[in-house]
Amino acid sequence: MTTEEKLQHFYKVSIESAKEEAAKAISQYRDSLEEELEKHKKAKKAASESQFKIESENAAREVNKALSSEHLHIKRRLSKKHQELEEKLFAEVEEMLRAFLSSPQYADWLEDKVKKALDAAQEDPLEIYLSPGDKDLAEEIERRTGIRPQISQNSFLGGIRAVIPEKNILIDYTFNTLLEAEKENFNFDGGLKYE
Repeated sequence: MTTEEKLQHFYKVSIESAKEEAAKAISQYRDSLEEELEKHKKAKKAASESQFKIESENAAREVNKALSSEHLHIKRRLSKKHQELEEKLFAEVEEMLRAFLSSPQYADWLEDKVKKALDAAQEDPLEIYLSPGDKDLAEEIERRTGIRPQISQNSFLGGIRAVIPEKNILIDYTFNTLLEAEKENFNFDGGLKYE
């Protein structure tokens, strides 16, 4: 083999070796870049998911805050409406009581309450008081029960108050007291249920 052939052969082998090494270096670099790209994608995806989770939690908190505020607003409106309806209901009840005061059944009711007070007093002295608006019924109550009711200085819408002085007992069958007790114990269970 001549020197020129040897050089040619050496050149060819060197070029092929260099090409192989270059291809190998490029392949390793490409693999390294792809690996870096995958790591970068995973990091970006994790960061994105984390940011999404944070934003979702913030949005959920804002929604809950708005819902809570609206819920409170609705409860206040319902409470106000409840109060209005309760006042209207008891105004109607008071009207009905006033209508009852002028009915014939009212004298029967008064008689029944006086008799209950007499039963409670047994042998003890008893004082019966009527509201000033019922003074016209005093004689009829005396005729029916045998006890002369006194007229109270204070108006109590209707009904009777009975006092057993010996035992310091007050028996209160006044419409004011009965109405106030109903107002106090009234529970509005109608309409929508809410928490």
